[in-house]
Amino acid sequence: MFYLLYLYFADIASGYPLLNLIQYQTVRVGLAMVTAMIVAVAMGSRFINWMRAKQGRGQPIRDDGPVTHLSKVGTPTMGGLMILAGIGAGVFLWADLTSPYIWIVSLVTAAFGVLGFIDDYAKVSKQTSAGLTSKQKLLAQVIVAVVAGVLTVLWMTVSPTSPGLETSIAFPFFKAVLLNVGWFYVAFAAFTIVGFSNAVNLTDGLDGLAIVPVMMAAAAFGVISYLVGNFLFSEYLQVHHVPGAGELAIFCAAIIGGGMGFLWYNAPPAKIFMGDTGSLALGGALGAMAVATKHELVLGIVGGLFVIEAASVMIQVAYFKMTGKRIFLMAPIHHHFEKMGWPESTVVIRFWIVAALLALVGLSTLKLR
Repeated sequence: MFYLLYLYFADIASGYPLLNLIQYQTVRVGLAMVTAMIVAVAMGSRFINWMRAKQGRGQPIRDDGPVTHLSKVGTPTMGGLMILAGIGAGVFLWADLTSPYIWIVSLVTAAFGVLGFIDDYAKVSKQTSAGLTSKQKLLAQVIVAVVAGVLTVLWMTVSPTSPGLETSIAFPFFKAVLLNVGWFYVAFAAFTIVGFSNAVNLTDGLDGLAIVPVMMAAAAFGVISYLVGNFLFSEYLQVHHVPGAGELAIFCAAIIGGGMGFLWYNAPPAKIFMGDTGSLALGGALGAMAVATKHELVLGIVGGLFVIEAASVMIQVAYFKMTGKRIFLMAPIHHHFEKMGWPESTVVIRFWIVAALLALVGLSTLKLR
């Protein structure tokens, strides 16, 4: 059905030079970004006021957190719905809906968004910082991620990719190194998606801290998607060609646009929080795109800030269980710096700088092979 609609509108556009521009991915990237931003901004104040009225006291604030966070009591959450609405509009209007990669990434994003919404709703309704149990969330995430991994492998098996690429892990900086792990790759893909989703979720603790690095990572993977999806560019850069992956650049642009629209209201002092609705969905989307483009390990570099945040929690928990002592004043690590006396804005901006540098390092792997 979508393919027939695509052909129908493409035929109409061919008769009009300006409309014909829509056939180019680069044009649709810009249109998706603008569309997503407009939708998120347009939801704006009315959506926030409605959420404030529905949620009452807003997102619960941790009692053991930095004292400065107590001033945020009453701020509504679930702002991720603004971002997801923008992404949905941008992708639906400007992406090629015949692309399996668009549907796979959309599946992960939507499913994780629903899971995050349920978690946020539980927190708000019970007025506790604990929503769903970690086991409940992890089980749901793993099921969705495994389905996405299987679908990606099956599609790559029938598409004109390099033999064995669908179940192989590519290594940055090494153009000819592929580790074919067979169907174990599905477990690796699921780990990438679930791990990155939770890493973004852990990072989302300060105003604007998570959304800007997410936009930076999306920009990097927008470039990666476009290049690996283009045979000439992938051949020149000596990266593995994934036919059809270029459409994910439109998805990345929609993330950036939706993120900008959300940041308009999330900039300090935040009028609304992203919540698990946004953080789980956006992290899952980036993980799914890394799997689709065969740049899973590069995601660990591009999104290195999220990896550091997640690692700080794991190190803190493991060290405390072994010794009864703490390495950091508080985990995730952004709270450690707050406890040291850094103002919230200082932590956020310095972490943005780190995220930008890591995104550039990740992009450099395209050429350094």
